[in-house]
Amino acid sequence: MGLRFETRRSDSPWVDAVWTCTSEQVTTMTSVAGARWGLVFWEQAGQAYAGITGPETRTGTAPVPEGAIFTGIEFAVGTSLRTVPTPALVDGGIELPDTTRRTFRLDGARWATPGPDDAEALVESLVRAGVVVRDPLVAEVLRGHRPAVSGRTLERRFRAATGLTRGAVRQIERARTAAELLAGGDPAVDVVAKLDYFDEPHLARALRTYVGRTVGQLRDGGGGAIALDVGQRSTS
Repeated sequence: MGLRFETRRSDSPWVDAVWTCTSEQVTTMTSVAGARWGLVFWEQAGQAYAGITGPETRTGTAPVPEGAIFTGIEFAVGTSLRTVPTPALVDGGIELPDTTRRTFRLDGARWATPGPDDAEALVESLVRAGVVVRDPLVAEVLRGHRPAVSGRTLERRFRAATGLTRGAVRQIERARTAAELLAGGDPAVDVVAKLDYFDEPHLARALRTYVGRTVGQLRDGGGGAIALDVGQRSTS
């Protein structure tokens, strides 16, 4: 019992992943640092809810609605909402009002509540309406290009779009990848080499800071419920 995740990657340039989760006999979980904002929809005891989740800079403990069914959309780094600056969402979020099983309210309009197979269609509608936007400069950097602007301008634009520094995004993404590799059975020494950690103690510190797990817990599945799809089915 706990959190049962299923995650799939998305082909949309606006979406990183779509996930579903069921909570069973669990009321708290270890939250995990993440570089992305998202939309999440859930039902509990016949009531529907929706919210905006922000990037998280550290691990912690978070409540879980028991017996809830979730669908979540993780947006690509560099995207943002027109009316909610991503920096305002860091280490927080917003519950959306007036949500039903069929619709939710965002940016002054009502939208169809998506299931996991409808996520990209919803995002396309939000993009066409200008509700979801992105900074083309940040998108260019994330594709590996070097725009003709100063480093200070680039960092300012990156932080305005993502709520995080480029260094923070790299550290968070690396720690999450390390957790997934370790949970999948990769030896710690191999993860250190593959992800360019200085040594195993540096890897351990990153895991404590961003994931809230030790190498042993990730390998053995210990530590309780965690907001990360490790050791479970992932589809494309």
